[in-house]
Amino acid sequence: MILLLIVLRITGLEPHDGAPGLWLKGNLVTTPVGDWSLTGQIPTVKLQTQSSYLLPHSVTINCVAYNGQLYLTSVYPAGARTRSWNDNVMRDPHVRIKIGDELYDRTLSLVTDAAEQEGVLQARHKKYPELKVPANATIHVFHVVG
Repeated sequence: MILLLIVLRITGLEPHDGAPGLWLKGNLVTTPVGDWSLTGQIPTVKLQTQSSYLLPHSVTINCVAYNGQLYLTSVYPAGARTRSWNDNVMRDPHVRIKIGDELYDRTLSLVTDAAEQEGVLQARHKKYPELKVPANATIHVFHVVG
């Protein structure tokens, strides 16, 4: 089992084709990003969270730049089971985001301000007009900090 984990750590096993993965591999960026508008042309990013069973959990998700800041959103129908990455972030907000080949270690902060949420969701609709928000949907908006 330990040998398998070592092999997986080296290879990464990133998410693909809608399936989750484990570790993200790439070039770690340690400098601050002052303006995340560059993500406006990037359809998806990869997000690595820490699962409760001590292994990373990574997924491919949408991203939205709003007022130069980066946000991640999670929208799903009322009554649907929560997403694993949402649960992981609520427990431990430290994440790794992969954009292209660049890795960013950041913290996610749940947005509770209604005006900020609405602004982000409007930016999301503009970037992804095909993505509709179901009636009575559960919506989580996370601000990428750091």
